[in-house]
Amino acid sequence: MDQLITFAMSQPLLSGAWLVIVLLIIIMTIKIQMSPIKQLSTQEMTFLINRESGVVVDSRTEKDFKAGHIVDSLHLSNEKVSKNDFVSLEKHKDNPIIVVCSAGMSAGKVASELAKAGFSRVSILKGGMSAWISAGLPVTK
Repeated sequence: MDQLITFAMSQPLLSGAWLVIVLLIIIMTIKIQMSPIKQLSTQEMTFLINRESGVVVDSRTEKDFKAGHIVDSLHLSNEKVSKNDFVSLEKHKDNPIIVVCSAGMSAGKVASELAKAGFSRVSILKGGMSAWISAGLPVTK
């Protein structure tokens, strides 16, 4: 413990940087845990689809969607999201909705817009289609 204190005193810039990084990790973890939008693994998503009639919403480009998508998923283009045009999803408003993108990075924006539009059970697939394909799960064209 004495060495840690000595190091922190002799390297204040480096110690400060480490402290900031640790605080950011803690804040992000708490933010993710408190968010109404949950991140699901491929297994959790499969259970949600099978047990609770979950609806998969694919937010990738039309070209990527046609190249291969999760069975029975619905395509939602970025244009519709930016215009808050969720008419195609209205009948699924009470069902769990799982938003899928290419790598799990852009699905958060779509999920947030869906939550703002009144969809109460919105989640995203952690890792996106890359995780789905890596898990060897079925894709249709």
